[in-house]
Amino acid sequence: MFIDYDIIIVGAGHAGCEAAASAANLGSRVLLITMNMQTMAQMSCNPAMGGIAKGQIIREIDSMGGCSGIVTDQSMIQFRMLNLSKGPAMWSPRAQNDRMLFSSKWREMLEKTDNLDFYQDLVTGLIIKEGRCFGVITGLGHKINAKAVVLTNGTFLNGKIHIGEKNFGGGRVAEKSATGITEQLVSLGFESGRLKTGTPPRVDGRSLDYTKMEVQPGDKEIAGFSYLNIPKPKDQKCCWITYTSEKVHTILKTGFDKSPMFSGRIDGVGPRYCPSIEDKVNRFPERERHQLFIEPEGWNTIEVYVNGFSTSLPEETQYEALRNIIGFEAVKIFRPGYAIEYDYFPPTQLRYTLETRLIDNLFFAGQINGTTGYEEAACQGLMAGINAHQKIRNFEPVILKRSEAYIGVLIDDLITKGTEEPYRMFTSRAEFRTLLRQDNADLRLTELSYRLGLASQERMELVKSKSESVEKIKSILNEMPVTPEEINPFLETFSFSTIREKQKISKILLRPGIELNRLVAHFPVLNEKLKNYSSEIIEQASIQIKYEIYIEKEKELVERMGQLEDLKIPETFDYKKIQALGNEAREKLTKIKPTTLGQASRISGINPSDVQILMVFMGR
Repeated sequence: MFIDYDIIIVGAGHAGCEAAASAANLGSRVLLITMNMQTMAQMSCNPAMGGIAKGQIIREIDSMGGCSGIVTDQSMIQFRMLNLSKGPAMWSPRAQNDRMLFSSKWREMLEKTDNLDFYQDLVTGLIIKEGRCFGVITGLGHKINAKAVVLTNGTFLNGKIHIGEKNFGGGRVAEKSATGITEQLVSLGFESGRLKTGTPPRVDGRSLDYTKMEVQPGDKEIAGFSYLNIPKPKDQKCCWITYTSEKVHTILKTGFDKSPMFSGRIDGVGPRYCPSIEDKVNRFPERERHQLFIEPEGWNTIEVYVNGFSTSLPEETQYEALRNIIGFEAVKIFRPGYAIEYDYFPPTQLRYTLETRLIDNLFFAGQINGTTGYEEAACQGLMAGINAHQKIRNFEPVILKRSEAYIGVLIDDLITKGTEEPYRMFTSRAEFRTLLRQDNADLRLTELSYRLGLASQERMELVKSKSESVEKIKSILNEMPVTPEEINPFLETFSFSTIREKQKISKILLRPGIELNRLVAHFPVLNEKLKNYSSEIIEQASIQIKYEIYIEKEKELVERMGQLEDLKIPETFDYKKIQALGNEAREKLTKIKPTTLGQASRISGINPSDVQILMVFMGR
């Protein structure tokens, strides 16, 4: 019934879809197995993509030839660039999406992908022989052979859903959990754990009074996520903001005795940075209110997502609390919020390629590695799919450095530090965030992906054109002088100090608060010179000029730190023989097996003196 495949992807969430697309587009024969073909790439939680640091990840996926950015642009109902009041290293794109359109666009894209087959079934086990994975076993009893397998099981491994005192098995509401895989992997020597996540109730938008809420419109100019020219929506949906109150908090507290979180019925650890509403009320008793974002779920649905009200309290408590929120007095609930706990495998058991250390040709991606969020899952799927393809063909692995991409930061954090709670990406996790901006992901990564055969010729030509245009604009700004008579009226208008002699436009641009678009509007000559360039290109040139000093400093730091990254450590290196290392250092180094001194230096509990000792023993 089944042919032998190059790669089998288990699970069709965000990680699974990106893994299947990348491996198939590189030329591998891929089978994507999912329990439900109707929920591929489903937005299980909020109907949105991007946000702080997450938006950078989606742009990196797009630059690498992935699909999440394209699908996001095709299905968005609102776009906002966050953190514009801060420097460009902090700017982060975010889109509100049509949930059903997002899923259907992903499926449509996958169905048009060559080398990719689909099968609907539950995977209950893996075919393992002599420390290597050779395929999967399904719930219907099929044994399907493959050279490599990528597990992207999300929250389905022994998933259990909690609503108040009720609990039942499930990977998502109305979908059964997956059993068998955890038990088999643990029997092979893998370490597993339990994590928790939650989701808020969905409500009938017709029952809400939006006149009592704060409106949150989208940006006038939609930048989008993909660097390809994907048509953007002409209109946008509004989101809304409202708040809880002390009365709402009092009502929530009446259900605490039946809360699975407080009663101990949930074993898993929840996400620190996306707590449930009951957790917020409990942890911050001094807060009189908490902000809620009211988000439509699509163009043609009345369903609304109550962002910020994640909960697993009893249904009656949820309903009573919601009715006391401003604008929710007549609310009707489509389905209650719930918590879900599930198995994961601490990611210190992985290599940089996301291949497991214990079993060759077995890869993990997504929430199985302890992460939370569509974006974090998608980028792992992309890299696992790429590296599974590379591995079975004996090609060099593709490993992104911390200085190259947020994807590199995420994977390095996971395998070096591990996680005991759902891992979420933030800009603060990156040491080189001035280099890792959302606006330059294509300049950073497209050439690498093009060499692999993943990014298209079209993408490569767009990057070359962008790079050349940016250099031309920078040349214009570096060469064009302005006199005091020309510039001082402009400077005085915005309360900037005036100049006494000629200066280049680029030098004026270095002043804090002066933006290139203002200068262009003030100087007709400059406007004429730049009229044929897009706003994206002009913005890129402006950023490179204004932040040149900071960019160069980070590049110097990358170069210095790169010296440690270049010092390779053999996988068979015996740390136990180095008596000068403390017990903690020997244990952690032996467990994680860092591949470079740079990675060793980032392991929690490894101090600079430990690194110096390692350098001595390695003849450095």
